[in-house]
Amino acid sequence: MLELLWPTAFQIVPPCCITPCVNFGTVMGIEPFEGLTMRKSGLSLVLFGLLLGFTLPVTSAHAQATRTWISGVGDDVNPCSRTAPCKTFAGAISKTAAGGEIDCLDPGGFGAVTITKSITLDCGTFPGGILNAGAVNGVVVNTAAATDKVILRNLVINGTISTSPSPGPGLNGIRWLNLGQELHLDRVVITGDSTIGVDVNKTSAGTLYVRDSYITEVPTGISVISSVATVTAMINRSYLLGMSGNCVVAKTNAFVTVSNSVITSCNVGLSAANSGAIVNANDNVISFSQTGVSSVAGSTIRMSNNDLYDNATGISNSGTFLSNGLNRVSGGNPGSTSNGTIPLR
Repeated sequence: MLELLWPTAFQIVPPCCITPCVNFGTVMGIEPFEGLTMRKSGLSLVLFGLLLGFTLPVTSAHAQATRTWISGVGDDVNPCSRTAPCKTFAGAISKTAAGGEIDCLDPGGFGAVTITKSITLDCGTFPGGILNAGAVNGVVVNTAAATDKVILRNLVINGTISTSPSPGPGLNGIRWLNLGQELHLDRVVITGDSTIGVDVNKTSAGTLYVRDSYITEVPTGISVISSVATVTAMINRSYLLGMSGNCVVAKTNAFVTVSNSVITSCNVGLSAANSGAIVNANDNVISFSQTGVSSVAGSTIRMSNNDLYDNATGISNSGTFLSNGLNRVSGGNPGSTSNGTIPLR
């Protein structure tokens, strides 16, 4: 009966001690031990693959890139690549490595953002908009290291000016707090905030660089202060106008240089507002303000080759006022004369 159920090739082979042995591998057309060898080889390959997988470095699906992109038609669930951009600066910054760059692919409103590491935000030929209405700051720079550097380029930060309808204007255009070595503003427009255009309020040394920028319709244009070390500001080829307070003010531990700029229609154009503060002004037009340049006791202003036109008071000095003798003051009360000269060398 067993013979009828099994094919000839699968007949039970009697023990070798009874009849001559028939090799099972030979009956199946397989060389002796070949099947076992193949199975062992396959298992070895599987084990090798597993071991290799454990030893190779793992690349996260969420690894940060050195350059990311945002677009008005992007989505923050995207990887922020050029072909799959994010929607906002806040969405892209978490996917961008320290020292990296976020670029704009097209014009758009990209939202307020807090920066905690070295990074560049650059909207190139497409000025990127940040609408910070509703009592929020447009950009907050609060980095973790004293050596961090941040560059903001080709941005428009709009606090909306009007207090009605709701939600009302933004607080500050840009705030630089605590640590960080450098903050660069290159072709940045700030308008319509309720407090300060650029508020530098640090606990360490650092330098603010402002170039080719435009700040208007805020109570104070640029304010610089540090609670510990000296912080400096270099403002060049920029426009600051329409301030109910100071266009540029240097406070405690602040050294500010303004050159080749237009300062107009402010309460005070340039102000050294605290003892120890220094304001250097070179080749500027300062006009149509209540006071063109002001200094308090213990502060210093140095002026060379400036034009002060039609200010109610040209220069109000209670500290040290040094001049190269080539500042032109016309219209209104010229105000203070220098009590020292900038020596020629």
